[in-house]
Amino acid sequence: MAAAKRGFKPFPKPLPLRKLIGPSFIILALGLGSGEVILWPFLTSKYGLGIAWGAFLGITFQYFMNMEIERYSLVKGESVFVGLNKMFKWPPYWFILSTFIGFGIPGIIAASAKVASHLLGFEEHKWIAVGFLLIIGVILSSGKTVYGMMERITRTVLLVGAPFILLLAILMAKSIDWLALGKGLVGIGESIASQPGGFLFLPAGISFATFLAAFAYAGAGGNLNLTQSIYVKEKGYGMGKYAQRMAGLFTSRRHEEVELSGENFEMNRQNLSNFRGWWKRISAEHLIIFWFIGLMTMSLLMLLSYTTAFKLGGVESEGIQFVMDEGAIIGQQLIPIVGTLFLVAVVIMLFQTQLGVMDSTSRIMSENFAIKRLEARKESKIHLSNIYYAFLWAQIAFGITLFLLDFKNPLILIVTGAVINAVAMFVHLGLVNWMNLKVLPKEVQAHVWRKTIMVGIFLFFGFFSVVTIVSEAGKFFG
Repeated sequence: MAAAKRGFKPFPKPLPLRKLIGPSFIILALGLGSGEVILWPFLTSKYGLGIAWGAFLGITFQYFMNMEIERYSLVKGESVFVGLNKMFKWPPYWFILSTFIGFGIPGIIAASAKVASHLLGFEEHKWIAVGFLLIIGVILSSGKTVYGMMERITRTVLLVGAPFILLLAILMAKSIDWLALGKGLVGIGESIASQPGGFLFLPAGISFATFLAAFAYAGAGGNLNLTQSIYVKEKGYGMGKYAQRMAGLFTSRRHEEVELSGENFEMNRQNLSNFRGWWKRISAEHLIIFWFIGLMTMSLLMLLSYTTAFKLGGVESEGIQFVMDEGAIIGQQLIPIVGTLFLVAVVIMLFQTQLGVMDSTSRIMSENFAIKRLEARKESKIHLSNIYYAFLWAQIAFGITLFLLDFKNPLILIVTGAVINAVAMFVHLGLVNWMNLKVLPKEVQAHVWRKTIMVGIFLFFGFFSVVTIVSEAGKFFG
């Protein structure tokens, strides 16, 4: 191949699929605690499996969203945050604010602590939640690189947790239950108290806020989807091969200055061939890990909720008590230790999700803060690790403060944050897709059918966000 032009670098040759697995595990794990473990099973416990189509559509939407986020970093070797700041001056401020508001409320770890306190026989869960937050801080502050450690943890949790849930579903569910799941995936709901004749898509009385929260968290949700861009860069996908990695807090490399801007490549036959090879493989990796395993895990957790809590006539208990009820019923129908192991798995998955959320939100806020600081200083490099850990421990301090002030109801905290994040998704959908259209060379842009799908997703989140806000405002002022 001819030498690259000055200022350009060659587009790296694609790696084998087995070496690409990693970022999708992290982005999938970010949704386990909010959507998969809590919100969709909660809705199922009240309305049955007729709402399962929402989980299917939600994670399918996020697959396409994430791939367009990955596309930018694959081509540019930098995060979407760097690219958006080049087009507009306000996005970094928006991403810091909306990320902290949407995810600063530690609802996921509150849920993990609630289940853990039940297992340990404690009445109060806030002190366990405080301890969990401190443990997360220590975990994320150790390790040679933050990304490498996160990948190892999330891959282990998913590869152990998903088969365990599958086994429970096989043991608990009957053929008629699997049939109900199949009908639910196409929006056919069975008889419930408010609709004895069954329903299509949405049952009467369902909270738009809770449904939108679950829909937004069918995967990662909010600005968390954008960290796929950072993880792709850190994993070294495409032009990300030339990017620098973020070091752990307790390593000498923490003080290394990091270049945030990416690299360019010449539009020649070899580079475009390499790009297409990368695109096919990362699309397959994300489809298998994020979409398939994510949909399977959500479906099985909903199925477990259906065979336990819903079949007992639905739940009227407060908050996430339905999770403890599930564990008790599983223990009764199988053996007690299995019900206990289910609850232990829930605690671990919720904890791991909060771990991933803390990492992702700290990355988002630190990178956007760094972008603006670099502009002010007119420099190209910055100590990104230092800023990352400042945001990480600030979030932990904020979460602990909320718990000490007795803000600790897991379901309320999760739903509130999720609705805010659904609106944030509407914003970043528009921004990223406009940037890809205007910035990326036509040779590496999405096909027309993908662009059409993205416009549809953008309009969906916009419409549903408005409907939810109007509905909830009507309840508040009514």
